[in-house]
Amino acid sequence: MEVNGYKYLTEQEAIVARKQCADHYGLPKTPKDTTLYWVDYSVASLDIPIFWYIIFDVSIVNILGPPVLFTVNVPIM
Repeated sequence: MEVNGYKYLTEQEAIVARKQCADHYGLPKTPKDTTLYWVDYSVASLDIPIFWYIIFDVSIVNILGPPVLFTVNVPIM
């Protein structure tokens, strides 16, 4: 599957990017909020080596920069 987004070699890098987006939008508003993050990351566990990624959204381009295209292997159903 082709993904337009942000690719990270470690989960820690993905966590930092997710936190940057949440901080930018002031999330969570309170510790009991249901919305904790603006975006979330996924793991490409079928790829070798595995990597983590965030799918592009126009609302995060000013935070994470321009997205890139990459391929993620997904299970065949």
